[in-house]
Amino acid sequence: MRCVSLSAMELTQANVNDLLARLGPGDGYMYLPSDLDPQGLTDLLAGRYGAPRTLVLDGFTDPTVDESGGAALLVPFQDRAVKIRAWAYGDQWVGTGTARDAEGTERPVLVVAHREAPEPMAVAPDEDVDWMERLTRITGWTQPAQRPDVDWAEVESRLGTALPSDYKRMVETFGEGAFDGWLGLNQEPWTVLREDGLLIWAGTEHKNLYCWRTGADDPDRWPVVVRSFDGEDVPFDCQASEFVCRILIDPHHPFTMAHYFDTHWFMNYAESD
Repeated sequence: MRCVSLSAMELTQANVNDLLARLGPGDGYMYLPSDLDPQGLTDLLAGRYGAPRTLVLDGFTDPTVDESGGAALLVPFQDRAVKIRAWAYGDQWVGTGTARDAEGTERPVLVVAHREAPEPMAVAPDEDVDWMERLTRITGWTQPAQRPDVDWAEVESRLGTALPSDYKRMVETFGEGAFDGWLGLNQEPWTVLREDGLLIWAGTEHKNLYCWRTGADDPDRWPVVVRSFDGEDVPFDCQASEFVCRILIDPHHPFTMAHYFDTHWFMNYAESD
C-alpha cells in the first residue's frame, strides 16, 4: 500500500490523470491539500467513470459494502473515512472523498485498489441460466436498481409491441450508460430500422447496432441481430442479456470486447449528487 502526500494543487483533469498515474496499479492512496474541493474531484472522476457508488457517508459505512463492491478502498482509512465515493473500472477500484488524517484533520483523499475479475461462469449444455443475474456478476454491479419505475406499459403502447423481459430488467437495473464504457444501452428501443423488421436496443462507438428481429409473437424469443457499420446483418440465436454476457467475456465471439478488458463494468451516466 503506497501513501503519497501533496502540497497545494490546481484541480484539473490533467492533474487528476497525473495523480492516478502516481498511484499506479495495485493498491495506493493519497491525502490531498485541505483546500481542494472534494466535490470537484468527484465530478472530474464521474465525468470519466460515470456515476459512483457511495461507500461511506458522514462517517457511516454502507453495511452492504464487501469485496465485490469496493471494500478494499476503505482499508487505508480504517474508521477515519468521512465520505468515500467509488467507481469500478476494469481491474481497478477508484475512490475519492474525505477522511481524517493521523492528526484528525478531515482532508480530501484519492485511493485505488485492485479489483478481482468476476468468474465468467461456464454454462453447461441445456443449463437454465438467468443471464441478467450473470451479467450483474460479470460487471461487478452492486448499485441499487437505477430505473425501477419505468412505465413499460406506456413505452410498449407507444412502440406498438411488447418488449423482451430481460431487456427491461437491464434498463431497470443499470439505467442509462454503457458496458465497459463502450456498449451503450438504449433506454427504449430505437425504431429507425423498423422497416427491416429490427428494433435497436444498444450500439457502440464503432457504429455497430445491436437489434432484435421482431417476427416472433413472443418478444423473449426474438433473436439478436447485429447491423454492422457496413450494413451487414449478423444474427445470433439468443436474448440481449446473453449476447452482452458473451461479447464481454468470450474472446472468440465475433463482436467480442474481451480483447480490450479482462474485467468488466457498467459506466452509469446518471448525475452524482
